[in-house]
Amino acid sequence: MASVAELRAAVDAALEQVNEGQAAIKAAREKLGEAQQSLAAALDGSFNPEVEGAKAALSHADQQLDDCMGSTVQAIEQAQIYTANL
Repeated sequence: MASVAELRAAVDAALEQVNEGQAAIKAAREKLGEAQQSLAAALDGSFNPEVEGAKAALSHADQQLDDCMGSTVQAIEQAQIYTANL
């Protein structure tokens, strides 16, 4: 069985990976935001259903990434509570 110190170290290592994942999520959201702006500028004034579908899909992807970020925050909080109680 692992010692408390080993468990804490393992959880800390996992949380560092979560932090790296959060950075990737933030970068992805920034890129999606740029894509949304570019698409809106390129297709300004167009009310084609496909254009609206593309805009909606990008918005949905952004929301999913936001949800993902929220889940990682919860995971960090729960892991920190766990290690605090060791």
